[in-house]
Amino acid sequence: MRNGGLWKRVGALVLVTASGMLACGGPPKQPASVPLPNGNGPVAAPVAGSPQSSEAEEPIDGDCLVARLPSDMPTLNPLTSTDAYGGAILGLVFDTLIERDNTTFEPNPCVAESWEVTPDHLVYTFKLRPGVVFSDGQPLTANDVKFTFDTLMDPAVDAAHLRNYYDNVVSCEVPDPLTVKFTCKEPYFKTLVMLGELPILPQHIYGQDDFNSHPNNRKPIGSGLYTLESWETGLQLTLIRNEKYWGKKPHIAKRVYKIITDELAALQVLNKRQLDVIGLAPDKMLPENWTTQTNAPEFLEKFDRYSYYAPSHNYIGWNLRKPLFEDKMVRRALTMLLDRETILQTVFRGLGVVVSGNFYVNGPEYDPSLNPWPFDPAHAKTILAQAGWADTNNDGVLDKNSAPFAFELLFPSGIPEYEQLATVYQEELKKTGINMTIRPLEWATFVDSVHNQRFDACMMGWQLGIDPDPYQIWHSSQAEKGSNYIGFVNAEADKIIEDARKEFDRDKRVAMYRRIHQIQHEEQPYTFLFCTKWLMVLDKRFHGVTMYPLGADTREWWVPVALQRYK
Repeated sequence: MRNGGLWKRVGALVLVTASGMLACGGPPKQPASVPLPNGNGPVAAPVAGSPQSSEAEEPIDGDCLVARLPSDMPTLNPLTSTDAYGGAILGLVFDTLIERDNTTFEPNPCVAESWEVTPDHLVYTFKLRPGVVFSDGQPLTANDVKFTFDTLMDPAVDAAHLRNYYDNVVSCEVPDPLTVKFTCKEPYFKTLVMLGELPILPQHIYGQDDFNSHPNNRKPIGSGLYTLESWETGLQLTLIRNEKYWGKKPHIAKRVYKIITDELAALQVLNKRQLDVIGLAPDKMLPENWTTQTNAPEFLEKFDRYSYYAPSHNYIGWNLRKPLFEDKMVRRALTMLLDRETILQTVFRGLGVVVSGNFYVNGPEYDPSLNPWPFDPAHAKTILAQAGWADTNNDGVLDKNSAPFAFELLFPSGIPEYEQLATVYQEELKKTGINMTIRPLEWATFVDSVHNQRFDACMMGWQLGIDPDPYQIWHSSQAEKGSNYIGFVNAEADKIIEDARKEFDRDKRVAMYRRIHQIQHEEQPYTFLFCTKWLMVLDKRFHGVTMYPLGADTREWWVPVALQRYK
């Protein structure tokens, strides 16, 4: 859902990694894949009775949107942030050269009023619009764009999750204050989008002090729609409209993000009209609460409901560096011991589909001929026995070379669906002779554990880009400092991923990615779970709500004077 801006860094866990409409306003900036704390999921399908588009009234400015964040974020630096929660804020504070159209996803001007690309796809020249300033009043120039790019490419900067998308760019030049020119050593089909959607940082702010621990990581300065007014750690974060913004300003004057970790508590706050929305990315509403808490007539008198599928999925990732998970047949057996269809219907209330690979289930790159591995405990036991796992000491636990089949599953705390899924899985594994310890962790601790490869298995989700490139998550070069957290290494997959980056023919690239899907299906480096619906409830006082293929653009929302609640 377009929260105003959220890049997709895939990667990094936006770990995230991130989701929302960019500051300039159009479609999602999705360089990559962003990890989500809980998974998501085929095109905008608002619930019957919910408004689909704005009324004929003239939108007006004012009021405040009070939203929920399920967790705080460790940083608000747009290059080093790797979580969806930070992305929700950063996309509103920082601007980019281009934006994507909400419906077609084609690039539109933003800070850059025009651009040129040479026929060989090696030189990209952007002309910046004059008069753009940062929120502190200092002008934004091509030097700031160059500074941002050079900083991103500095190996000392904690931005490996983004840097891989710019490996083909060899130079960034500034012919004049309003022109920036990028030269590439080889073509890459996403170069225009990646360059165009890079958040622009002011050099006069971030050019001082250590970048990774910069003091402005807690008080970001950008040129986007909003500026940070306050950040009370663990409590709430407040944005106010940037009155120096060069373009059309959003109607909503202020945004308050209350950090409420428990959704039932958030629903109580919502019912008291102290929250306006639940389910605005990256705050995903739980299916159980959607079906049990938001259907009552008195609730529907105050709130509208929306649902849609987003390009995302959740999964259990196996750390392939661990000897326990080296054998693909063992990983397949682990997948066949999880009853995904039953869990989808009972835990997720049927609001999704089981997936068999990393691509968006409704996208052309996803191969629908590959059926997810079935729930089949008997066959799984046979596979494990063939792999040498047996209970040799009659203690009820499988072992091999005197080592028991035991591991720990990490996942973000506060997500009842994950806790239910893990408990069901734990019981099924126990029947087979496998001990799985369940360990929920606070989000920041979870992200740190996964980033630093301190896990056996982990459960989370990816928010995917609309122009998928699996390099960030699946290429072997990203296994140490990138988003290939599980350490997947496959020479054929590497070669296809590298070749696909240079393929500008979409149909040919789709065929290549379907082969990647096949490899993922066979290798089972993840147990792929679900693409689930994104669910949102919104106070009826908000007008101008249009559901686009990837959600709503909150810049269009407004509140009539008679219904405005905050001044």
